Amino acid sequence: MSILIGGAFGFLAWFLIRSLLTGFYTVDQNERAVKTCFGRAARMGDLTTLDDPVSEKLSEDQRKRYAYPQMRVIMPGGPYFKWPWEKVYKISIATSTVNMAWDPEDHSANNNGTMLDAVTKDQLNTGLTGQIRFRVSDRNLYAFLFGIKNPYAHVMGYFVSVLRERIANFEAPHAEQDADSTMAPPVATGISINDLRKNLRDLNEHMDTECQSSAGRYGVVLDATLITGIDPPVEVESALAAINTAYNEVSSSISLAQASADQKIVQSRRAVEIETLKAEAEVEPLVSLATQLQDLKSLGPGALHAYVRNVRLGLLGRAQQTFMETKP
Repeated sequence: MSILIGGAFGFLAWFLIRSLLTGFYTVDQNERAVKTCFGRAARMGDLTTLDDPVSEKLSEDQRKRYAYPQMRVIMPGGPYFKWPWEKVYKISIATSTVNMAWDPEDHSANNNGTMLDAVTKDQLNTGLTGQIRFRVSDRNLYAFLFGIKNPYAHVMGYFVSVLRERIANFEAPHAEQDADSTMAPPVATGISINDLRKNLRDLNEHMDTECQSSAGRYGVVLDATLITGIDPPVEVESALAAINTAYNEVSSSISLAQASADQKIVQSRRAVEIETLKAEAEVEPLVSLATQLQDLKSLGPGALHAYVRNVRLGLLGRAQQTFMETKP
């Protein structure tokens, strides 16, 4: 009997010491924690992620598949206490930056995580380099902890699939032509690598928009995508460089011809304006004289006769020789 009592007291002492020594924990500033009791996470009643703004970017079909329960999130601070049958999961929500070719399951994939392969619309195997920033969403920790076995692998796979689909169907936006322009430089068509290089900003913005649903799907927020390089295959690099050189030469020649034509048009317009002003300058005195004569005529016939006589006397005063008509 004493052995049983001693064993009970020993177990009770061990339980109390273990609970007191290992039952307290803290949560850092860049962490969030979730506590489970016998494997079940503490939840916010019947609320799901569909009731939270984290699911706003999900389509109707996705909302049916990605409905996770909302859990009670333990914020930074402490110390907190847990019982031995409870378990605490701590997750860092700090932003991480990785190469977009990073594969969480196979680090040797994608050229050892340095370059991602994609096929363009003209069937060229292109290498992509860049970075991607992500962080764990504290509004959907259930998906990150319990909904998906490897959330980082799912997010990277989703990102790569969206990027490859965009590369395979990318078309450069059509530039608007000026209505006053009579000539326009040619556009290099059929070379998707050139289009991709010239529209990296649009490509990055498209990726940011398409990946906004990752928080509701996998509990990971894609903060930003930065594609920095698009490299064609080695065997077509020289051919592509020759095509770009020829295109630049043609564009330069057409630009010079257009500039020369625009300059000639401007000179012609100025010449017409100058001749018009000269004609107006010659006509203006005649119009003024006709107006004055009309005003003099309105004063009476004697006024107009006196004006003509005064003008004639002025001319005779400046003349060196005069010729008089004589009657036979």
